[in-house]
Formats: sequence, C-alpha cells, structure tokens
Amino acid sequence: MLELLSKGGIVAVPIIFCSILALAIFCERIIRYAISRSRGKNIEDKVVGLIRDKKTNDALLASQQSNSPMGRVLENAIHAKDLEKEVLESVIVNATETEVRNLSSYLQALATIGNITPLLGLLGTIIGMIKAFMVIQQMGGKVNAAVLAGGIWEAMLTTALGLAVALPTIIAHSYLVAKVDKYEARLQNGSVLFLKAIAKKVA
Repeated sequence: MLELLSKGGIVAVPIIFCSILALAIFCERIIRYAISRSRGKNIEDKVVGLIRDKKTNDALLASQQSNSPMGRVLENAIHAKDLEKEVLESVIVNATETEVRNLSSYLQALATIGNITPLLGLLGTIIGMIKAFMVIQQMGGKVNAAVLAGGIWEAMLTTALGLAVALPTIIAHSYLVAKVDKYEARLQNGSVLFLKAIAKKVA
C-alpha cells in the first residue's frame, strides 16, 4: 500500500495529510456533540419547570451546571429575564447564534478539504502525465504500449486518491451540518419554552 502511494508523487503527501486532518475533525466533532447532548439532556425541561415553580436561582444553577449549549443559552436568558421582551429575545438570539457558531467550528475546514482534494489529485495527474510525455519525447517516441500505460496509471493514482478522500469527507461534512441544524432547532425550541414560562409567570 505504501509503495502504491509513493508512486503518486509529491502531491500524494498533502492529500494524505488532508485525509488525516478530515478524520481528526470528524472524530472531534462527533465526540463534542455527544458530550454536549449528554450534558444538556432534558435541561430545558428542568430549567423551565423550575422557572414555573418560581425557583429562579435553582434554574440558574441547573443551567450553569449542565455546561452545555442549551444550558448556556438558558443561563443568558435567565440573567436577562427581567429586561424588556425585545431585549430578552435579542439576548436569546445572540446566545443561540454563538452556540451554533461553536458547534459549527471546523466544519468549513472539512468542506474545504472535500473541495480541494480532488483538485490536488487532478494536479498530481497532470504533473505525472507531463513527466510521462517528457520521457516519450526524450526517447524519440520509441516507447512501447506497456511503458506508456505504466506511466499513465501511475499518474492517475493521485486523482483516485483525491476522490477517495473527498467523497467520505463531503459525506461527513453533510452529516455534521445536519447534526448542527438539529441542535440549533433544539436551542430554538428550548428558548420558546423559556419565553412561554416567563410569560405565564408574569401573567
């Protein structure tokens, strides 16, 4: 396998580096999302229940202890609950956007890797083809089919390698974006529950 990759030339090195980086980003994001989900499990229901029972300090403590995106949004909302409605909604929206940006960290890098690796592979193929035709020229065109085919398939290796890295990377990116969108919807739903609880409390 290593011998095969070595035939891809110098361009194979950044492609392999991109594959390692993409795998590291994917694993880090999956672990981060799993931790956030476990820490913030049902925290919105717990906090809203405490708000309705007029236990604001307990609700604030619960949101802080969860150390999760949902908990941090609710913490900001609790601090701003006595402000005007428009200000409170702005605080919640800003807190939600901040958490979504944090959840989306490195996803753009993953998308970039998915876009550039096929181009790196194509670059490697073009360089390999140029070298192959230079050899043909140096030999005065007296090259048999086997030698020509060997030079071409070695040149095509980087394209195959680039696509092999890009395809799973693009799939991983789409999967992670879907998870962020799902978590964002949860943050918005939790914020709505909080606003309803505050409205009932005021009423």
